[in-house]
Amino acid sequence: MKFSDKNNAIELLFLGTCACEFGERLKTDLKCKFDKDVRRSSAMLIDGRFLVDCGVHTEESLAIAGVDVLGITDVFVTHLHMDHYNPDSIQSLARGRSEPLRLWVREGAEVPELENVRVMHMTLFEEYPIDGGSVVSIPANHDPKAHPQHYIFDIGGKRIFYGCDGAWFVNESFIFMRKMNLSAAVLDCTVGDYVGDFRLGEHNSIPMLRLMLPSMMNVGMISKDTKIIFSHLAPSLHKSHEETERIAEGLGATVAYDGMRVSI
Repeated sequence: MKFSDKNNAIELLFLGTCACEFGERLKTDLKCKFDKDVRRSSAMLIDGRFLVDCGVHTEESLAIAGVDVLGITDVFVTHLHMDHYNPDSIQSLARGRSEPLRLWVREGAEVPELENVRVMHMTLFEEYPIDGGSVVSIPANHDPKAHPQHYIFDIGGKRIFYGCDGAWFVNESFIFMRKMNLSAAVLDCTVGDYVGDFRLGEHNSIPMLRLMLPSMMNVGMISKDTKIIFSHLAPSLHKSHEETERIAEGLGATVAYDGMRVSI
């Protein structure tokens, strides 16, 4: 995968940072303001244009953040579970456009036909051009029926990995990412700081990330300059945001929260 030489800053806007376990507050007030103790369905906006996942709360999150949705050109779906992929929300985003909204899914994924939406089926490890750069999808260790994939974006010379909902790394993905020296790595952190959880087959815990990060550094996937961000947290499996943040700081990482903006 070749990367561009541009050096402009890229903004990551975290619209939702939760695993599939939403608080009581969201059941009665979808439009409540961003709060570190209220996590919505996982989604991230890159540079105001590229939306990664569009789940049950993403429309409200975009409105709260004041995002011009007509500036979003592409939606990249990590997998077809409803907390990451909501056809009704995607259809809403597609309305009123002069050009179709591009919807990227893994090859073989069956999605309903939506008005003014162009479906882009991605072959793993194949590089696709997007405005200002390119994107590659790689295998994710998650429910195979949901056609999971992680993403590596090259935008303005910034290498951004997004890997929420998936445990460890599939071997071929790990090999592919060696020596990439990512600018940012957004990693699944569904499970908190304890051992023995049964989800190790498809979700990371903090003890797992303790093991992964030094290995990622050792093979050149990340460096001391890489922004490491934990996202996709299940609140009932973690301590408070502040406590989790202190733990992450010891690992050189940041814990994402809804509404967080990061410049890369």
